[in-house]
Amino acid sequence: MWEFPGGKIELDESPEQALLRELDEELLCSAEIGEHIQTTEHEYDFGIVILTTYYCSLTGEEPRLTEHSAIRWVQAAELDQLDWAPADIPAVEQVMRDFQV
Repeated sequence: MWEFPGGKIELDESPEQALLRELDEELLCSAEIGEHIQTTEHEYDFGIVILTTYYCSLTGEEPRLTEHSAIRWVQAAELDQLDWAPADIPAVEQVMRDFQV
């Protein structure tokens, strides 16, 4: 399943700081955090995931794979063609609405 980049928030870290750290650690890229898209909560069999999603703009190199099996850029109109993790679906739907797809 597809997911937006991100990860767990560490102690004394804001969601924005966590996203910047995770982008650097997992995709070797940096970004400017933009507008908050939404925060969702989803219960999986292993526990509850709280997902906070933001628009971002790359400020350096393109993302590179370090620990994931695939990466791709997708137009807003094509987001619903991917098999998204359940926690990400509300943000996907919001992005599509924001871009009036």
